[in-house]
Amino acid sequence: MKGSISLGKIFGIPLRLHYTWFIIFVLVTASLVLYFPVPGSYPQKIIFGILTSALFFASIVIHELAHSILAVRNGIPVKEITLFVFGGVSHITKEATHPKTELLIAIVGPLASLALAGIFYGLHLLLEAHLLLAAFMWWLAAINGILALFNLIPGFPLDGGRVFRAIVWQRTGNYRRATHIATLVGRGIALSFIIGGIAIIFAIHSLWFSGLWLMFIGWFLHDAAKASYQQVLLRDSLSGITVRHVTDYGCPLIAPELNLEKLVQEYILPTGRPCFPVAREAVLKGIVTLPDIKRIPQARWGVTLVQDIMTPASKLEIVYPDQDILSVLRNMDAEKVNHLPVVDKGKVIGMVNREDLTRFLRVRVDLKV
Repeated sequence: MKGSISLGKIFGIPLRLHYTWFIIFVLVTASLVLYFPVPGSYPQKIIFGILTSALFFASIVIHELAHSILAVRNGIPVKEITLFVFGGVSHITKEATHPKTELLIAIVGPLASLALAGIFYGLHLLLEAHLLLAAFMWWLAAINGILALFNLIPGFPLDGGRVFRAIVWQRTGNYRRATHIATLVGRGIALSFIIGGIAIIFAIHSLWFSGLWLMFIGWFLHDAAKASYQQVLLRDSLSGITVRHVTDYGCPLIAPELNLEKLVQEYILPTGRPCFPVAREAVLKGIVTLPDIKRIPQARWGVTLVQDIMTPASKLEIVYPDQDILSVLRNMDAEKVNHLPVVDKGKVIGMVNREDLTRFLRVRVDLKV
């Protein structure tokens, strides 16, 4: 997710913090300090409010880790976990291949939150003599219980929506149909949140912030459900498609000894291409892109060679003609690249470009093929 910072890895899974997380962290802390009815001075409340907020987001991390660990154990890669304004999300790079797996991965998160609710409630009972600390333990127990129940709402792509999809998938045997049904239900629930939020704003003026927050959640769920279904359509539209179907075979091979002046005048300006494979006798040596060239002052183009600025082959992700296109898309996203060289029998035969892929996918999705 863009605009996020790395917090390291947990069980080998990268953990990132989106800048919007600071918004909700401040709001939760302020709410606990200003409105939560507990005894204590403001300095004490501030300290315990910050600690409670931190424990709350640690609970969200545990919730997402439960999903991620079970996904990895079932052979499903997890790119990262990101904390942001609406909580947390596990970036699972592909879908489950069986409804039972989908059900287990979906349900384990709410179960983890329910377990945490029980732990915090037990701490609340043990710490009853310390009123301030016990009160915050009670809040953590309640919020984890609410988190579990909220995620069990059958609104795709919430955990409950994924449980619902797994059940429909099991009964129909059709993943795409199950996702379509779950998406419709999810969007319906999201719209009910939005309408409910509007009603609260106009009917109960003192709860306008709660109504606004409910509207934001509904909007977020509605867009997330739509995006998730588009991902399924995308996956289906790419079934059976390999790299050879989307390779740009007309991309010229550039000699490493070519200077940038000739590269620009003889290749880039006439073709408009932003990226070229660099090769000698069709053996890949690297790639050179428009941003590489723009980093060099124009006055030095005549004396700067392609091999001086290219990204060498040893640092490139290479794809092959029979490789499925979904894995290529995942590689592009993981490496944050827009161009990949295609190699066959040790020779570079073309390029795969994100722009061409996007156009190819748009046509297939529009035609529903």
